[in-house]
Amino acid sequence: MVTTHTAAEPELKRAIGPKLLLLFIVGDILGTGVYALTGQVAGEVGGAAWLPFLIAFAVATLTAFSYLELVTKYPQAAGAALYTHKAFGIHLVTFLVAFIVMSSGITSASTASRAFAANFATGVGWDASATAILAVALVFMALLALVNFRGVGESVKANVVLTLIELSGLLLVILVGLTAFGMADFSRVVAFDTPQDKSVFLAVTTATSLAFFAMVGFEDSVNMAEETKEPARIFPRIMLTGMGITGVIYVLVAVVAVALLPVGDLAASETPLVEVVKVGAPGLPIDRILPFISMFAVANSALINMLMASRLIYGMARQRVLPPVLGRVHEGRRTPWVAIVFTTVMAFGVITAVSLTPDSNVIAVLGGTTALLLLAVFAVVNVAVLVLRRDPAPPEAFRTPTVIPVLGALSCLYLVTPLAGRDPLQYRVAGTLLVVGLVLWGITYAVNARLGVKPTRWQDPDSFSSSGPVS
Repeated sequence: MVTTHTAAEPELKRAIGPKLLLLFIVGDILGTGVYALTGQVAGEVGGAAWLPFLIAFAVATLTAFSYLELVTKYPQAAGAALYTHKAFGIHLVTFLVAFIVMSSGITSASTASRAFAANFATGVGWDASATAILAVALVFMALLALVNFRGVGESVKANVVLTLIELSGLLLVILVGLTAFGMADFSRVVAFDTPQDKSVFLAVTTATSLAFFAMVGFEDSVNMAEETKEPARIFPRIMLTGMGITGVIYVLVAVVAVALLPVGDLAASETPLVEVVKVGAPGLPIDRILPFISMFAVANSALINMLMASRLIYGMARQRVLPPVLGRVHEGRRTPWVAIVFTTVMAFGVITAVSLTPDSNVIAVLGGTTALLLLAVFAVVNVAVLVLRRDPAPPEAFRTPTVIPVLGALSCLYLVTPLAGRDPLQYRVAGTLLVVGLVLWGITYAVNARLGVKPTRWQDPDSFSSSGPVS
């Protein structure tokens, strides 16, 4: 890939320190998954809804160790795309990994936008039609684009506020569970209630493939490396701390939810935690407040994901694997404005297409597609970390035990396959996104050939400037 910078393009600003990074990670992992998918997970396994979240946390942690070794060894943006190209040097494979990660940001933000619209309707007592919910989701996505355009400093500071709000909502659910102890039926917490056509094992893996969406986000921070101060020093401690915090919160929320509300009611709701609070605190107006907290929570996830997707498109354009116009930076705001417009339009298309598909659970399909895309990337990253052991590492770099990326690759690969019980629509959405990417890549490759531009291996890490992927 091309290794020359365009002199006129400004560099991105290092604006993220340890505290902002921790809130970035916690805010990105928390949010849409637990707020919107707890009911769907419970619908697969019954009262043991905490188990898929716990397994998803374990699988994510395995891959997080691989990311930590790679980000401290190569503290540049582009994340999985950079690691893939350094490991294998195959341009098409590199492009596919980068585009898949970008697509995961789009589908994740699309999931959040749909959840935002559903919570908005619940919060204002609006019996909205499916078309109206879609319209609200699209308007919400457009507003995110404006915040993203303002700049990474503003976006990450907005993330701080939204993270504190979404954390307060989950702590509120846990507190309601503790105060409503007499109403809770904790016998449900250990009861498996699986669909008739599935064994317990298949139901757990199906639920885990959904719950994994709730754990993604840790990899997003890696792609903000060029906007982070001293990344090699702070990433290991901050990433593992953030994942630990979110893992504990998820398990507690899942336990409270199934203890207070029957599984059937959880699975039937697009706002499951609101229903939990209604049952646990019937005499208080908390149920009228939580939908708005949920809106802020999913807005946070969507903001970070669109921030990532635009930065990754920007980086790919700088490497001339996508049209160079997508790499343009606004002189005043110093943000990749063309990439922001492009990713927003893609999100519009994804939300609309899935929303108009008959008999589809929009949030579950979009969330499951996000997990599917990222699990495929995580499998590649776990292999790449072993291949890249051939390169010398700086003294301060993190090193994970070899068995961890091996287990990570195997577990991610299994959850990608139909053996995990995925909805076929998830594969169709993911496949469509890949086709779009391949068409763009083919056009750019043809233009590069005509102009005599010959992409080369990313020997110079600094040539891939700016940030990349987020959940």
